[in-house]
Order: sequence, then C-alpha cells, then structure tokens
Amino acid sequence: MVLELKQDLKLSQQLVMTPLLQQAIKLLQLSRLELIEVVRQELETNPVLEDAALEADSQEEIISEPEELKSNLNSSDYEESEWEAYVAEYTPFVGEKEEDRDEFPSLEAFATKQADLKEHLLWQLGMTELGPKELEIGDYIIGNLNEDGYLEITSKEIADELKVSEEDVERVLSIIQNFDPVGVAGRDLKETLLIQASFHGYKGTIVESIIKDYLTQLAQKDFEGIQKALNITTEELKEAIQVIQGLDPRPGRNYSTERPTYITPDVYVIKVGDEYQIILNEDGLPKLRISRYYRDALSNRVALSPSEKEYIKDKMKSASWLIKSIHQRQKTLYKVTESIMKFQREFLEKGTQYLKPLVLRDVAEDINMHESTVSRITTNKYVHTPQGIYELKYFFNSSVGMLDGTAVASESVKELIKNIIKNEDKRNPYSDKEIAEILLKYNIKIARRTVAKYREALKILPSKQRIETV
Repeated sequence: MVLELKQDLKLSQQLVMTPLLQQAIKLLQLSRLELIEVVRQELETNPVLEDAALEADSQEEIISEPEELKSNLNSSDYEESEWEAYVAEYTPFVGEKEEDRDEFPSLEAFATKQADLKEHLLWQLGMTELGPKELEIGDYIIGNLNEDGYLEITSKEIADELKVSEEDVERVLSIIQNFDPVGVAGRDLKETLLIQASFHGYKGTIVESIIKDYLTQLAQKDFEGIQKALNITTEELKEAIQVIQGLDPRPGRNYSTERPTYITPDVYVIKVGDEYQIILNEDGLPKLRISRYYRDALSNRVALSPSEKEYIKDKMKSASWLIKSIHQRQKTLYKVTESIMKFQREFLEKGTQYLKPLVLRDVAEDINMHESTVSRITTNKYVHTPQGIYELKYFFNSSVGMLDGTAVASESVKELIKNIIKNEDKRNPYSDKEIAEILLKYNIKIARRTVAKYREALKILPSKQRIETV
C-alpha cells in the first residue's frame, strides 16, 4: 500500500456564521428586558454608541441603517462639536458641590431584605433560654430544613453527628416545631399537620384521628370509609375536614426567597374601531445612535493616528450592526405578531375557545421568512391582547379533528374541557370517558386517553379525586 500527498481544488458554498450574524440571531430570541440589558452593556463598552434620548437639546435623527452611517461619514457638512460642553452636560450632580454629595443617603440605605426561613428560625432560637449544647442541636436542625420547612434527616443522624443523645435532639426539635411558623421541622406531612392541630387545640379530637390514621383516605376523598371507621356524623366529618383544609402543609413557603415573576408585554394588540393595531413596547429601550464626536474625528476634523482611526472604525462598524440588528428584530417581531393575529382574529374577538390550529410554517409562509426565524422571535415574547397576556408561542398549537372534517385548536379543546369540569356536578364529577362523549356534542371527536392527557396538562385531578366534601 502506497501513501501519497496530493492537493485538490474544490469549489463549494457554505454559510459562515460570522460574529455579527451570530449577534443578530441572538438578539432575535432575547426578551425585552434581556435586550435592554444587552444594549446598556454595549453602551458602556462601546464609546461610539450613545443614547439619543439622553440629549434633550439634540435635534439629530437616530441612525437606523448602516447606509445612513456611511453617508454621514462621507458628509462634510457637520457642525463643530462642543465636546467640552458635551462632557459637562453628562457630569452627575451638575451645579452641586462635591462635598454636598455625602449628604445624600446611599442607595443601600433604602434597600431591604426579607428574612428567609432559616434566619427567622435562628432568630427565635436565639431568644430561647437553651444552653450551648441545645443551641448547637437547634442550629443543626434548622440548617437541615428544606424550603417547605421539612426536616430532611432523622433524629438518630443528628445525634450521631453531634455526639448527643436522641432524647436531647427530640426535646430541642419539639421546641423548634412550635416556633413560628407552627409545624416547621416536621419530618413528614402527617407530623406537620399533627403539630398544627395540637397547637390550635384539636388534640384528641376527630381532626387528630383523621390526620393520624386516615390521611391517605382523605386524599382519595373516601369520605364514606372515614365516616364508618370513626363512627361519626356527616356534619362532624365535614367540620373536621374544614379544619384540616385550613392547616398549612408547607409551613416554610411563606418565607421563600422566590418572588412571583411579573410580565411586561413585548407587544400590545389594541382594537381601534373595527381593526386591531399592533404597538411594540419600546419603553426603557435606549434610542441608539452614533456619536457625532467620533464621526467628526473620522472626517479629519481631529488629528488621529492610524491605530486610533482603525479602532474608531471597528467600533462604528460594531455599533452600526447592533443598531441595524435591533431595528430588524423589532421589524420581525411586528410582522410575526401581525401575521399571528391575522390567523387568530376570532380569538381576539371571542376568546380561547376560538383559537385556530396554527403551526410555524403557516406564519413563515405568510411573511416569507424561515420557520427558525419565526421560532426565535416568538421565544420569551409576550403579547397583550383584549383577551389577556399570552406568550406568542401560545398561539401555535396542534389541530384536533372534528366530525365535519374541519379542525379545532388543541388549546380550544383544553379550554372546553376546563369549562365542562367547572360546571359539572361536584358530587358526581365526569369521568374522562364521559367528557369525551360530551365533546361529541360539540362536534369534537377525541379518545378518552387524549382527554386524560389534556386534563393532566391543565393540572385537573381525576374524577375520583374531584368529588366535593359531603
């Protein structure tokens, strides 16, 4: 076998993902808040970029395309830049003395932080009259609680780790379990609920008996079995269940450091007359433009070395591409939203039950774009409509066949199932099979297992667990 080296010429086409192209694609899938953060970071690192909104006295137009930048660079009709005045304008605390700034409280002075569960319990532990050994045990117990307030290790493990007796651990544990929130440091749901029931004066009552021996049956809504086992009346059972429902199965959740996420829409769809208008939410998004000072510098009004000129040109190219990419992103977002709302006009007028089946290809072909572009631009974007706030991807859903040969959106079927269950007899809820039969009356034919899948997606319990209390 002979090995040899040889050269071949081959001509082929391929797409090269330049850093600038990668940046443009990345901007497409950013949410509004993420985009604002990226722009602000770029403003900090690229001296050529500036926020036009900050200069109230400027009458200059914002650059929207690189071609405009090119024409601006070739123009010689610039006004002389008052650079020193420009710098002075952006100096903070203009008109105030340097020493006066110390009189203003810092931002940290207004900051506050809610204590988490462990901090709250440690504070209470410090208020007790326990000795050093008990305080060490209590600190170890609190350090092993999960976010719901449950103790994740056994008393024996704590005793072995700290070289103390299990009796000492249990004694300190019982003290902590009656801290606020009551029931914290329980080792399971039963213990947590029993501690709370005892604290509220239900020790030795039907409430305690149900929690201790019939919690599984209660979860399965086997009320008849509980009633017979305890030999109690319907009214007594109902009152006991109401008490148990008022107990907190996760006592630590009120001290969770997680906070709800509030959504600010990227797009607003507003009805004006008989038509719907689409308005992009650009609140807080800086209005970018190229700095006049650097454009003047490149037009030979400022003496620059070759390296300085090259640096400014690179920064201008980067700034110009960012401006164009943002404009293209906004334009694409507008076109995609406009197309989606055109397909989902009935939804805007009548609600979720009138959603139409829609896939990425439908919108892509409508606006002459690639499906991947539509997918990226609808990621993490929210639209405010007359029917509420929805993620743009919500409007893309599969179709469910109808008896007359047409199709309905899967989200509409889910909404219909939700309404059927909402209006059912709470003492005799519909099974999945019965729901499928009811859907036939709406001209929708789906299998029982599909109903079950949609019901689970809606986080609705099976019929046996939806039976109301007696």
